[in-house]
Amino acid sequence: MKIEKIEMRRLHLPLKQAFEASIGQQTMRDFLLISVHSEGETGYGESVAMPLPFYNEETTETVLYMMEALLIPMLLKNKIERPEDVARLFAPIRRHHMAKSALEGAVWDLYAKQQGISLAQALGGKRKEIDVGVSVGIEPTVEEVVSKVEGFVAEGYKKIKVKIKPGFDIALIDALRKRFGDDLPLMADANSAYTLDQIDLIKQLDDYNLIMIEQPLAHDDIVDHARLQSQLKTPICLDESIHTVEDARRAIELSSCRIINIKVGRVGGLTESKKIHDLCQENNIPVWCGGMFESGVGRAHNIAITSLSNFTIPGDTAASSRYWKQDIVLPEVEFLKPGVLAVPEGPGIGYAINWEVVKSLQVLEKSFRPENVTIG
Repeated sequence: MKIEKIEMRRLHLPLKQAFEASIGQQTMRDFLLISVHSEGETGYGESVAMPLPFYNEETTETVLYMMEALLIPMLLKNKIERPEDVARLFAPIRRHHMAKSALEGAVWDLYAKQQGISLAQALGGKRKEIDVGVSVGIEPTVEEVVSKVEGFVAEGYKKIKVKIKPGFDIALIDALRKRFGDDLPLMADANSAYTLDQIDLIKQLDDYNLIMIEQPLAHDDIVDHARLQSQLKTPICLDESIHTVEDARRAIELSSCRIINIKVGRVGGLTESKKIHDLCQENNIPVWCGGMFESGVGRAHNIAITSLSNFTIPGDTAASSRYWKQDIVLPEVEFLKPGVLAVPEGPGIGYAINWEVVKSLQVLEKSFRPENVTIG
């Protein structure tokens, strides 16, 4: 695979409405769309870093710098046989997982297209359809969340995830259970908003038959989560704490969680995502695919990885219309039937780029070839 050109575009894609979690509010996706060209084919990837480092340490600006200064030159200066080679090539660079993932994802898409197979097939996925859930942000009142959940239940989403924070937690979950009963597949995502000092409060969530409580404690912790999990009936799901397969191994050995959320960008790409999936499957830890407000490109990568067998819990890969007035792919990501997405069977990600929309959102474009890049 001789990579001939890499293009990087920065896009500003406005959300249909603001989305709030305990780490802050988001009104727009500021992200990079990556195109990798080789022998007449083009693969696409997407950076999921946010403008400010509230989810993790990366930002759109750090990804821009890493791409231009190191990752793109390294990729153009080295021969790649398979997509897994990208992870090995980037391994000496510590962290910067979202930057690495965007390029690696484009190479995976390119590879699958060159082989004439779908990205899901290239990854070893078998599913033809995947169940999906939806994430509901923090609203000014409990009643407004309940109203939004009513709409999503009517649309057929297979799992409801609600964001919680101290002061907006027990009353919310209680209201949802009273409205929808115990049969609603419901989980709470804290985004690291609590500490062990609030363990008695967190334990109250045990009364509500939740699928899981996601990342209740510190973003980089696995030790305190082990102590908390030992005192809860409800499974803890780790998200922000898991960056590598080694993180997952340690968390499993410490019994820090019973479920793991795999976000492709957070762990550095599809190769590492697959390793974490395989490790969790060996240890009977179910996984699911979390969302990072991806456009249709990143959404397609999520669909592909979710086709693997141990993704047994509906993920956050909602339809395009959940977040965007108009997505950047054709066709847009739409339900096959309520709460279910089809896994594309065409080559690569299975979606085309809507260049008219891309151009209308684009605020930066750069192109790189082997002859005009230097490392560092």
